[in-house]
Amino acid sequence: MTTLPATIDRAACERLDAGDPLRAFRDRFLCDDDLVYLDGNSLGRIPRETPRRLATLLGDEWGRGLVRSWTSAGWMESPLRCGDAIAEIIGAGPGEVLVTDSTSVDLFKLAAAVMDARPRRRVLLTEHENFPTDRYIAGGVTELLGAGRMLRSVPRQEISAAIDDDTALLLLTHVDFRTGERFDMRALTDAAHAKGALVLWDLSHSTGAINVDLHAAGADLATGCGYKYLNGGPGAPAYLFVNTPLQSELRNPIRGWLGHESPFTYEPEYRGATGIRQWMSGSPPIIAIASLRVAVDIAREAGMQQLEDKAAQLTELFIRLSDERLAEHGFELATPRDASRRGAQVSLRHPSGYPVVRALIERSVVGDFRDPDICRFGLAPLYTRFVDVWDGVDRLDAVMRSGDFRREEFQSRVPIT
Repeated sequence: MTTLPATIDRAACERLDAGDPLRAFRDRFLCDDDLVYLDGNSLGRIPRETPRRLATLLGDEWGRGLVRSWTSAGWMESPLRCGDAIAEIIGAGPGEVLVTDSTSVDLFKLAAAVMDARPRRRVLLTEHENFPTDRYIAGGVTELLGAGRMLRSVPRQEISAAIDDDTALLLLTHVDFRTGERFDMRALTDAAHAKGALVLWDLSHSTGAINVDLHAAGADLATGCGYKYLNGGPGAPAYLFVNTPLQSELRNPIRGWLGHESPFTYEPEYRGATGIRQWMSGSPPIIAIASLRVAVDIAREAGMQQLEDKAAQLTELFIRLSDERLAEHGFELATPRDASRRGAQVSLRHPSGYPVVRALIERSVVGDFRDPDICRFGLAPLYTRFVDVWDGVDRLDAVMRSGDFRREEFQSRVPIT
């Protein structure tokens, strides 16, 4: 990984871009150079190949092939094939990842399966600051199963100590959505296993940005969305991972026809398929999977270690520039300074964070805001340039010096996603 120069200006950033081994990948995405897009952790850019792939699917496979394309174009197997492709970038093996449903549904499936399989353990453990959906799902699972099941949430620093012999499942988001702080996956997985508990990781803010290795961490279960750093498009389907040894123990609680061992014999009784296929429920979203597969293949080609290395450089650059130019305006770094402890985002706290982000968007820098005071910037390494970081910080400095964020139209709340 290239070390940042001692002195940083825009020309130095241009030189970093010129020497970036991933620089050609930006051209694989539709990019407007007048817009500084620092929100790849909410919605990734569209690959240039995606419209062409979808045109072929719509015109030829659906338009001409019609129902025959379920077999002739391989539609029926696409959740498995795309899952195997994702497995390559998250350190999983063939037959361990399936593209299906949304992250919320996959969280429910996996969490409910564990709690049902371990009836003598009552606790589903998470952290106070976990992503709200993850906590909502966890609470719903424990309420649904009853029989003394409970959701327990603790502060981040208390997680290891809170795992006990009554814990069935530890549910965590690998990279914190507010601050970008990264959990030590191996250490927490080991701590859970030492007490006989399983761990379910939400990789929504990790996959496609940092180098995840589920097998090396001894991970049990995982899920994540396809529309952030994976660039699969708005509402892209999620994926789930079930480690091979657990596939014979856990059962999909949403028993749909495509999870049946023989779906097209339409038997009245359910016989679950073997392996990862049993986690299918309804018909797969073929168009959305095709879009996601285009983007996943780009990430595979780039290589996750190269993407993590660049993410570390981009975030380091942002942090250095914010120290030099933004601290005087009252910004405080919320993201760990140690690159090994953060994802591909930088979060800054500021009392006027919401109107600041609104004013920044008007200056064609797209970041986002998270309550109560976080200005959040996602630096997707496939297409974010070093000059984008320079320009983003430069315009943020200008917003503060001009006082634009104090304008009345930026004070009223509208959603910033």
